[in-house]
Amino acid sequence: MERAVREATGGPLVLDVRGRPGPPPLRFVRARDGGPPTLHQGDRPLTRARWHGDGCCRELRLRRLPGHRSPLPPLRAASTRTPDTDWRHRCARWLEDTPHGPLHDGRWSLTARASFAPGIWTEDFVRDWPDTVLELLCGGGWHGVLPLRPLSPPDAPRVKAYRKHARDGTLAPVLLWWVSFLDGWLILDGHDRAVAALAEGAEPACTVLARLPDEGEWRRTADAVAEGHAERLSRLSERPAGPGTERQRAALERGYADALATLPYDEAPTRLWPPADDA
Repeated sequence: MERAVREATGGPLVLDVRGRPGPPPLRFVRARDGGPPTLHQGDRPLTRARWHGDGCCRELRLRRLPGHRSPLPPLRAASTRTPDTDWRHRCARWLEDTPHGPLHDGRWSLTARASFAPGIWTEDFVRDWPDTVLELLCGGGWHGVLPLRPLSPPDAPRVKAYRKHARDGTLAPVLLWWVSFLDGWLILDGHDRAVAALAEGAEPACTVLARLPDEGEWRRTADAVAEGHAERLSRLSERPAGPGTERQRAALERGYADALATLPYDEAPTRLWPPADDA
């Protein structure tokens, strides 16, 4: 398959994916009846879901179905011991080659992440299978981690082997996919590694895949931000000169520069695809 263009950044690895108009093998499909989207891999549905409750703070009642196939190949123990491995680049190559992944045309980021907000890997890490209830907060999604297969027990042989890697500092990261309508993450690869790290009292190191805004989209946002910034500076210029006014001006300039710097790398909405049999 065609390789994505790598964008040079000081932060995440950014992939500009071209020649894959979609739908990708792993995708969220819109419901015709206004229900929640469902996850599909190829022709196989991986979730069934329905809303419960009224208003914006609804529950998502979710059943996961068997059959998820990891987009990554099996990891050999020797490969995890290679010093200074940049797992972002490894995952990028595997995601480009896999017939089971979510990549489609557009910009994507792969970010190494070693820490999360409190609760993400504890009360908001879904351990039940196959059914769960996700409590969606008004305007804030759910903000947890959702496995796509049953979790192994901490004393399972494979998990025990990974626990030794966790203690040795050689445990490969978990591959997560950030999903906007959940404001949360799916585990694409590394279920047993996640269990192993948590069993050793640590949060799993992760590589996070997220969709980014296309260039035209973030540049339109940048134009709007620039217009608002100019208006605020104009109003500030009408105030009497003095130290307070200069401090406000400096704060406005810092905020403006920070906003422009992050716009190309802000997470974009996860695309929802039409059902396969739509005309």
